Amino acid sequence: MERRLADLPTEEWNDVRVDITPREYVLDYLAHSFPVQLYEPFTDSEGNLSSRPVYRDGQPVESREAVARRDELIAQLASLPPVPGALDQIVQHFGTELVAEVTGRSRRIVRKRASSGGDRLVVENRAAAANLAETQAFMDDSKRILIFSDAGGTGRSYHAELSARNTRLRVHYLLEPGWKADAAIQGLGRTHRTNQAQPPLFRPIATDVKAEKRFLSTIARRLDTLGAITRGQRQTGGQGLFRPEDNLESAYARDALRQLYLLLVRGKVEGCSLARFESATGLKLIDANGIKDELPPITTFLNRLLALTIELQGVLFTAFEQLLTAKIEGAIAAGIYDVGLETLTAEGFTVTDRQTIYTHPGTGAETRLLTIAQRTRNRPVTLHEALAYLGDPGARLLVNERSGRSAVQIPATSIMLDDGEIERRVRLIRPMESHNVPVKMMGETHWTEAERNDFATAWSAEVADVPAFSDSTIHIVAGLLLPIWKRLPNESTRVYRLQTDEGERIVGRKVSPAWAANAATTGAATLTPADAFMALMDGRTILDLAEGLQLRRVRIMGAERIELSGFADTMRERLTAYGLFHEIISWKLRMFVPTDTAGPVVLERVLGRYPVQRIGEREAA
Repeated sequence: MERRLADLPTEEWNDVRVDITPREYVLDYLAHSFPVQLYEPFTDSEGNLSSRPVYRDGQPVESREAVARRDELIAQLASLPPVPGALDQIVQHFGTELVAEVTGRSRRIVRKRASSGGDRLVVENRAAAANLAETQAFMDDSKRILIFSDAGGTGRSYHAELSARNTRLRVHYLLEPGWKADAAIQGLGRTHRTNQAQPPLFRPIATDVKAEKRFLSTIARRLDTLGAITRGQRQTGGQGLFRPEDNLESAYARDALRQLYLLLVRGKVEGCSLARFESATGLKLIDANGIKDELPPITTFLNRLLALTIELQGVLFTAFEQLLTAKIEGAIAAGIYDVGLETLTAEGFTVTDRQTIYTHPGTGAETRLLTIAQRTRNRPVTLHEALAYLGDPGARLLVNERSGRSAVQIPATSIMLDDGEIERRVRLIRPMESHNVPVKMMGETHWTEAERNDFATAWSAEVADVPAFSDSTIHIVAGLLLPIWKRLPNESTRVYRLQTDEGERIVGRKVSPAWAANAATTGAATLTPADAFMALMDGRTILDLAEGLQLRRVRIMGAERIELSGFADTMRERLTAYGLFHEIISWKLRMFVPTDTAGPVVLERVLGRYPVQRIGEREAA
């Protein structure tokens, strides 16, 4: 902008008619750097065919075809409408009456209303104290929009401060994040501070050019690393801004990349053959012995993506994202995804039992097993929110023919399986849960498309049946953990913290009811029917009963169920009388305990006849 204004007479600053864009730099680059020299083929003394530039009288000869292509490209770019910078676009679109600008610019070009009608662009000088006035205007709610740069991101606060007049929700758009994590933290910290009415909503901005996520990934990785080093809490540095799949340099991403390489070698990536990949990226995946032992690392792969065509970027990055999503979803479902220290939140926590399960012989420090009653407020999806999903062209309203339950079906991200097959999925939104289901499995379920009125009736009935609160019990091992760390269950190594209603702060490992029953000081591995039901629904407990029966949680058609296995045909009628129900799946009869409020009652009848003999843990994936 400064260079263009320097070429413009000051008397024209009151009505700027030229483009304040870098158009001429692009065109100048094409005019002087586009390859137009003519080359001719020749055969050297060894018989190899090659090419060399053509000269006439010592001067290089230009190719007419290349010159015509260059001139056509310049004419095409010169005819495109100008694209101002993001800063100018925002200021000129919303106007200086709404936008507060805190940058290092001493002048800017703004849009003003002409006296004769219409708009004109005017150069406006900014005083040295303009940033202070603009900041105050935003905090006083005189201006609704704030733009700040690195120059305006130091020493100022833009958060929803309680003492300020403007305590609205800040929606912080991260534009041009750059490469430096400390600079990103500096900018993000301007709108997220203590003594605020509410935290901001962060929105990183990226276009549909897939390789652009390379830059956001770098910030995500460095923010996470910085948070882990400085705060001891994994999500502190990134402030929860980035999702797990945004970090393209994690261990899961490296595993997904190696899988992508293997699929490319086998020709399983649609739209990109191995030859095309190696030619476009310059990366070699195979040698004389087959697949190379040292495949290109994730950083090299991501950097080479930046040089590919938009179409090839989309093909490769889409396949890579599908593999990465499958890896992360599998780790989260197995409970082995490392998210660092997590804070449990609920309406209330009350410690109902304390037991000492280990005392250090040297220091006397204790390891305690705490039983905590947790009360959580249920927040079902309202009918209005459910119908809002119809804005998606692929959304459908469903009602289950057998159970009468309702759901909203929306498109979901596809994943790539280990064999390279693309698994298309849809997401079922229910009043209290949502889960992804493969499209090919939907035909085997009882979900059918429903009219709007029928769906509304079923949905409203389900919402009305949801209680205001849900009560559950959790078990936390707190105190001295290191001496007994290997004795703790290995299905999850997450560390949690919470604060009880009495103000007690607890930090420790969360364990299943089964482990808690086995670790009790009495040594009695007993469970009440309610605790057994809760332990089974938690998914990590397996109950072995008398006469070879076993109870465990399974997932059938996207729904969680408690299955009873090991029964003989002579037990079927008795178990049905106890309240269990059966279904024939893949020509095999399977029996299930209801997962609604009748579940603990049915479980009490079963355990009364077939008592628990062993409480086991599901092995970690």
